[in-house]
Amino acid sequence: MPDQVRHDLKVTRDRRAELLTAFTIDFIREQAFGFLGEQQLTDNYDIIVVGGGHAGCEAALACSRMGCQTLLFNINLDSIALMSCNPAIGGQAKSQLVKEIDALGGEMGKIADKTALHFRLLNASKGPAVHSSRMQCDKQQYRLAMKAVVEKQQNLHIRQGMVERLVIEGKEIKGVLDQTGFFYAAKKVIITTGTFLNGLVHIGTSQTASGRAGELASITLAACLKDLGFETGRMKTGTPPRLKASTIDFSCLQRQDSDHEPQPFSFTTVRLRPERLPSYFSATSSETHRLIRENIQHSPLYSGTIKGIGARYCPSLEDKVMRFRERESHPVVLEHEGLETEEIYAKGLGNSLPLELQQKIVNSVKGLEQAEIMRPAYAIEYDFVQPTQLKPTLETKLCCGLYLAGQINGTSGYEEAAAQGLWAGINAVQALRGAPPFILDRSEAYMAVLIDDLVTRGVDEPYRMFTSRAEYRLILREDNATIRLMGKGYELGLIDRAHYLDLQDKMSRIERGIAHLKATPVKPLPEINEALTKINSPALTSHTTLYALLKRHEIAYDDLACFPGWEPEADPFVKKQMEIEIKYEGYIKRQFEATKKLKDQEKMKIPPAFDYSTVPGLSNELQGKLTRIAPATIGQMERIPGMTEGAISAVLIMMKKRELSGC
Repeated sequence: MPDQVRHDLKVTRDRRAELLTAFTIDFIREQAFGFLGEQQLTDNYDIIVVGGGHAGCEAALACSRMGCQTLLFNINLDSIALMSCNPAIGGQAKSQLVKEIDALGGEMGKIADKTALHFRLLNASKGPAVHSSRMQCDKQQYRLAMKAVVEKQQNLHIRQGMVERLVIEGKEIKGVLDQTGFFYAAKKVIITTGTFLNGLVHIGTSQTASGRAGELASITLAACLKDLGFETGRMKTGTPPRLKASTIDFSCLQRQDSDHEPQPFSFTTVRLRPERLPSYFSATSSETHRLIRENIQHSPLYSGTIKGIGARYCPSLEDKVMRFRERESHPVVLEHEGLETEEIYAKGLGNSLPLELQQKIVNSVKGLEQAEIMRPAYAIEYDFVQPTQLKPTLETKLCCGLYLAGQINGTSGYEEAAAQGLWAGINAVQALRGAPPFILDRSEAYMAVLIDDLVTRGVDEPYRMFTSRAEYRLILREDNATIRLMGKGYELGLIDRAHYLDLQDKMSRIERGIAHLKATPVKPLPEINEALTKINSPALTSHTTLYALLKRHEIAYDDLACFPGWEPEADPFVKKQMEIEIKYEGYIKRQFEATKKLKDQEKMKIPPAFDYSTVPGLSNELQGKLTRIAPATIGQMERIPGMTEGAISAVLIMMKKRELSGC
C-alpha cells in the first residue's frame, strides 16, 4: 500500500475517533468541515428511533403517522421486527397489550393477524378478565410484513447503520452519530435497542459479542449511556434450540390444533388466513435430567460466567432441573416457525450448555430421539437502564428529548416492548407539538400498569406483564380495548374517522340493547319454563326481565331467542359486550368505584422541584427514593416500594403549607 494512501486512511480513522467522542454540535461542525470541506455533514429529522425491533417499529410508525419526519435506524435492515425468540404474539396478559396497541393505531395486531398459523384462547373456561388470545406466527412472514409497512409509511425514513453516540448540548438531545461519524440531527431521539447493548451470547464456554446470535452488539452506545450518568445493569435471557421437523417423530406426541373460530387481534381485520399448523407436546425424561445434573459445571449460568439477572418466571432448562429436583419431567412444546421452513421452536429446552451436550439433551426427549439441531440454544446477557430514571412519558430525566423503550428498560417480551415503543413515540410527538403528554392511569390500560410499574418501582429482574399486576383487570379486558382506547387514538390522529364512527355505532347498539333487555318482561308461563328447562336453567316463579335472565351464567344472548320480545343482534362484538356488562355488572361497578380513589390521587400533583429533604419525619431511605423517582402525583408516590402512610401524610402536609405560604 502506498505511503500516502496509508497516511490518508490513518487520518480518516483518527478524525472518526474525534467525531465519536464529540458531544456538541459546534465541535462536530468545526472538526468535520475542516476535514470534509463544505459538503453537508448532517441530515435533519424531527425524531430519530434507534433500533428496529418491536418497540422501534411501533415508535417510528406512530411518530411518522402523527406527521413527524422520522428516521429509523437498524443495524441490519433484514432483521426489522425479527422475532428472535418464540414467533408468537399474545398470551396471558400480553394479548391485552396487543389489543390496546391496536386500539391506539399500532401495527402489531394487524401483522399478527396476517401471519398467524396457530390460534388459542387461553383461560377460556375462566372469566373474561383473564381471557387471553395467543397466535403462533410465521416468523419470516411477520418480519417481512412489518418491514413492508415501515418501508411504505409516509414521513418515515430508514437507514442501515449503528448509532454509536448521542449528541447532547445543555442536557438536551441534538441528534446522533453513526459508526462512520455521520451526524443526524433531531429534536427527539427514542432508543429501542433490545438486547443489543453490550450483548454477549453464551453457548457453553463460548462467548460472542452479539445483540442476538449472528448480529453485532452495540458496544459504543452502551458506553455512551454510562458516560452520560445513567444507572445501568445486566440482565440475561435466552432462547431454545430450533429443530429440523423431518427428523422429529410427531406420531408419538400429543397434538394440539388451533381453535375452530379464532378471533383476530385487530379491529381492522376482516378475516384471518386459512392456513393452520398444529403444535405438539412432549416432556423431558429422567435421562434429560441426568445429563444436566452430571454436566452442570459446563453451564455458564452455574459456573459463574453469566452475571446478568434472569427471570424467575421463565427459567432455563438447567435451572428448572437443578431448582426443582422433585420434578420428574418438565413440558416441552414444539411449534412451527413458518409454512416454508423446517425449523421447529422447542419451547422448554432453552439452555446455555455446550452444543454436543445440547444434542444429547434433545435426543433424550420423547419424539426427538433422532432430532437434529438447526440452531443451538443460547443465553444472552445485555445492558439495561434502570427505568426509575424515566418520566411517565418514557423521557429520561437526565436528558431532555431522549426517550427509552423496550428491553433497554428491563422488560421482556415483544408485546411489552411494542407497547412502550408506541407510548414513547406518541409522547415524543406530543412534546414537539407542545401538547399535553399522553399518560393513562392504571385503571385505563394494561400498558399504563406496565409504564407505571417501570418508572415507579423499577426492576430487579426482566419485567413481564401478568394479569395479577393489573388491579382493575375486570374492566381492562382484551375484548373491550377498543372501547377503552380508540377514542384516544382518534384524538391523536392514529385512528381514522370511519373506524371511530363504526365503534360509536357499536357502543350505541350495546346501550340500546341493554336498555331493551331491561324493559322486556318475562312471565312465569308454562311455555317459558319449558324453554328454560331445555337450556338447563331453573324455572321462573315470578315475573322477571330478559335482562335478569341473561345474568344467569348458563344463558347466552342467543339463548333468549325463544322468549317474547327478544331482538336478534348480528354483531358478535355487540353481543359479547352486552353479555359481559350484564353478567358481571356488580363486579364491574365495584371496580369503577375503586378507580375513583385512584383518579383522585392522580389529580394531586406534586411540584416537579419538590424538595423532600425539607419534609419532617422522612427517613433518609425514603428521601433518596422520592428524590430519585420524583413522583408526579400522590398516587404514583403511594406505589413506590416501601412507602408508608406516614410519609405520604408528611408530604401532603408540607405541600399544603407551601400552597398556603405561596411558595
